[in-house]
Amino acid sequence: MLSFKTLAAAAVFSIVFVTQGKAEDMKKAPIDTVFAQGDKNPYGQYFTGQTYLTMLNPNDTTFNAPIGNVTFEPGARTNWHRHSGGQILLVLAGEGRYQERSGELRILHKGDVVRIAPNIEHWHGAAPDSWFTHISLETNVPDNQVTWLEAVTDSEYK
Repeated sequence: MLSFKTLAAAAVFSIVFVTQGKAEDMKKAPIDTVFAQGDKNPYGQYFTGQTYLTMLNPNDTTFNAPIGNVTFEPGARTNWHRHSGGQILLVLAGEGRYQERSGELRILHKGDVVRIAPNIEHWHGAAPDSWFTHISLETNVPDNQVTWLEAVTDSEYK
């Protein structure tokens, strides 16, 4: 029969082991921003690489203003996509990339604002060697719908 001390030690070991595994699954960005990094992005199927999302304001009927804090690991990026009502990005930290379909690549830094008109196909994400965080504001809601398109290829990204 196992003693209480043995069972307690096994329980503590299990908690530490499980907690440590979860911590390894979610890397902490080495950049300082105002808002929490958040959990792994539930929309990850529309991204290349790992991103994290904290919804600062949900898409609700009270404010109709979805605002998200998105953190990208180095090299992570969205698929090509468009918003029927447009989008505004407020860059908080790191170095990022933004490009409209057939447009020039724009390098993003802390303090940059990207205003994306309705239905413009675009992508955004981190530089190859930098974490990147931005605030995403959906505009012209509640009718703003996102249409996800194909992944950004490595050659398009570079």
